Amino acid sequence: MRIIPAIDIIDGKCVRLTQGDYEQKKVYNEDPLEVALEFQDHGIRYLHLVDLDGAKSKRIVNHQILEKLSTRTDLSIDFGGGIKTDEDIRIAFDCGAQQVTGGSIAVKDPDLFMGWLDSYGPDKIILGADSRDGFISTDGWLKSSDRHLLEFVQEYFDRGVRRVISTDIGRDGMLQGPATELYEHMLKSIPELKLIASGGISDISELPALAQIGCEGVIIGKAIYEGRISLSQLVNFKAKTDS
Repeated sequence: MRIIPAIDIIDGKCVRLTQGDYEQKKVYNEDPLEVALEFQDHGIRYLHLVDLDGAKSKRIVNHQILEKLSTRTDLSIDFGGGIKTDEDIRIAFDCGAQQVTGGSIAVKDPDLFMGWLDSYGPDKIILGADSRDGFISTDGWLKSSDRHLLEFVQEYFDRGVRRVISTDIGRDGMLQGPATELYEHMLKSIPELKLIASGGISDISELPALAQIGCEGVIIGKAIYEGRISLSQLVNFKAKTDS
């Protein structure tokens, strides 16, 4: 299971929200590069970078941060937030993203999303399936849709998507544990899905269960920034699971 720390960006700064609420913002570092380099120095290889300004404004905004992190670290970066047009996705890949996550666009413009999947391939395009009370949310989690989570994921899996990041918004930033039962249900329904768990991680002891049910990766944010999980613990966990 891949360990993927998260950096969320607002106004060029490293922040975290609680349950996706922009009014509940906490700045953890003025310089995202400093944070990314600390991840790298501890042996972390992956990064989930989210342009929260982009998600809210519906266009890519913080691509310069992406470019800085991609050129000055060796991290493999998955980038999301505000990717709404062919130009947005081109900019993201040109600025160094290894993968791009599309969530809202997959709900609102499935043909465009599928065009990206066809052009870039299923290893480069990740489906963002973020849900509240079982239904997909869009626009930086500011709006709810009528799309049921599992049906949404199954539909796109049938059309060629293989990688999915699923966040239970009600748990995000709450430090109350991940939606392990939800992910287990998803993986039993779609065993070949490369599912990345996100939201609610609060303690290193929660990771083995996610690995056991078959999650391909786990995104960890607030637990790192609040000191609930140390980078050394993450590296040691990864070493044990790889051995």
